[in-house]
Amino acid sequence: MADVSGPVRALVVGGSTGIGRGIADAWAKAGADVVVASRSEPDDAALGWARLDFTEPDQARQALAEVAGAGPLHAVCFSAVHYGTKRALLRDVTEQEWRRQVDVNLHGLWLTLAATLPALREADPGLLLGVSSEVVYNAGPGRSGYAATKAAGTGLLHSLAQEEDAARLRIVQVLPAGMVDTPGIRRRRPEDFDYSDYMRPAGFGAVATELLRTRGGEHHGDSLVVDADGGWRSVREQPPESQSRGLGS
Repeated sequence: MADVSGPVRALVVGGSTGIGRGIADAWAKAGADVVVASRSEPDDAALGWARLDFTEPDQARQALAEVAGAGPLHAVCFSAVHYGTKRALLRDVTEQEWRRQVDVNLHGLWLTLAATLPALREADPGLLLGVSSEVVYNAGPGRSGYAATKAAGTGLLHSLAQEEDAARLRIVQVLPAGMVDTPGIRRRRPEDFDYSDYMRPAGFGAVATELLRTRGGEHHGDSLVVDADGGWRSVREQPPESQSRGLGS
């Protein structure tokens, strides 16, 4: 770990399942005191929990303020996401669905930053870890709302990285090289779907642990593509492959 006074405190927003859960588990295993902020409680007593629902902005603000107000935060991961009920053409997407994607994927990120940046700077340095997506670089049919909000979130974090002093706060993003087997994805797949070639959330453990140890170190402002074997590379070296497919497939 980097030198800190007292225990390492970490917050994972959207960490009850999926990639966020893989990161929360890795940070807890590394010795951090981890709080998960999410709608559902994680099934692990080793993880603290704060109920958070970005479709209820006032509730979300209060939950984040309570966690951030408890002292310095050495690391915050934003992994909350709303994919949408299914891939669909823009003309078939309801305004309600679009607003939920904005509320969770983009405004949720803004609310998290507004609440936690002061506590992260107190850690000196703190780490802000964003979970991005290949859709930021590839777009694709049937994913307009997801692509737009994830791209906006990445732009927000890239801009913030240029504003912040890297001696006090490092901002890094990670994204999977392929599809990941998560509850959210499983809700959109047939019961007999074969997930054998999908990545697992635990595959983010190595990069999450290294980034916590170094507080982002030399990766400030970068986006790291995580492979199925747990290795990673900068998106500047090799852009991620598109996961777009026909809407009927």
